[in-house]
Amino acid sequence: SWVRRQAFKMAAAGIGTEVFSKGVWYHEVLEDGLAISYRVEKVLHRGQSKFQTVEVVNTKAFGSLLITDGLMQSSEADEYVYHQSLVHPAMTAHPAPKKVFIAGGGEGATLREVLKHPSVEECMMVDIDGEVVDMCREHTPFYHAGAYDDPRAKLIIGDAKAGLEGCPDASIDVIILDLSDPLDGGPCYQLYTTSFYTMCNQKLAPGGILVTQSGCAAVRDCHLVFTPLHNTLRQVFPHVYPYTVCVPSFCSEWGFNVVHKDEGAASICDGLVADGALDARLASRGLGELSYYDSITHTRMFSLNRPVREKCRDETRIMTVENPLFMCDTETHQGVFQGK
Repeated sequence: SWVRRQAFKMAAAGIGTEVFSKGVWYHEVLEDGLAISYRVEKVLHRGQSKFQTVEVVNTKAFGSLLITDGLMQSSEADEYVYHQSLVHPAMTAHPAPKKVFIAGGGEGATLREVLKHPSVEECMMVDIDGEVVDMCREHTPFYHAGAYDDPRAKLIIGDAKAGLEGCPDASIDVIILDLSDPLDGGPCYQLYTTSFYTMCNQKLAPGGILVTQSGCAAVRDCHLVFTPLHNTLRQVFPHVYPYTVCVPSFCSEWGFNVVHKDEGAASICDGLVADGALDARLASRGLGELSYYDSITHTRMFSLNRPVREKCRDETRIMTVENPLFMCDTETHQGVFQGK
């Protein structure tokens, strides 16, 4: 093909070598045989917290990147896609969310999106790494956009599981799990298990909703975490709705699962958009002009392609503390800087 001929010509001319010889590059090894490279325009912050290395770099393609332990977490160019997709389906499905709990979310962008809903009276956010929170407040203010200063925000630096355990039963309207991926050797894998979700169910008020980021969800990688996580949630909750969105900087379709606590609740997948209900609810909350999320986008997010639907349907694995599953090994999923 023409593309293949051009690739051979470029290789013969040494163009690939020439590209990486210019400036500083950040290479993230996604898996054995697959990596993505970003040209770094400027290093904005580089430090070591109690829990992880933390870097913020400005890149030509995606603007600022937040990198922890060598792994890219989010980018300035498309973080709004991820965060609006994580927050608004769950928040909009609830008729009047007043008390919200966020596990993780150190950048502050999840908190930012939650507080756009005027019914919210309190949003408790628990993140284990206060140095990441402080660094993002200083170097990446576009993430939180002042959300930390909102009087409804209650920021706690500590263990998210312990923070949620300390909440009264049946007291939370929406739980949002914006956690790092379950990695072998990582700190969060126990928050992707049946025992943790059972505790979440106890903390949800009647009509409560939970949503969790669920890892890669493309046809080639959805089986790693997305489909077993979906099946794990089905062991605890009566209604579980998987959905996906394209986040370009993540190099994969990205997955989420949202659940209803109540048996007789209307479908978040299609019931929410029936007869224009979703757009009407967004408009009533002053959210009719969100930059990404609306009823058409919602329908696309919940319209899984056939291979992913079938893998969700046929999944039998269940994630427990005794038998966890990991998206990848931290020894193979790494990042490295090259250059000056």
